[in-house]
Amino acid sequence: MKTYEYEILSFPMNRKNSLIEMQAALNAKGQLGWEVISISSSEFANIGHTAFLKRETSESADVGGTR
Repeated sequence: MKTYEYEILSFPMNRKNSLIEMQAALNAKGQLGWEVISISSSEFANIGHTAFLKRETSESADVGGTR
């Protein structure tokens, strides 16, 4: 059975180049095997974005004693 780990990243949108920095950070995570599964944006007071990522773990769990 495949198993996954998850990570949550927050990106405040308080500078002109914030989207470029967000893209660079997500590309760096992608090089490490992370996949963005969702992004939540807050338009209230231009707070920013939260990205939810997952990647398959290197060791899959042994479920039910079989593989």
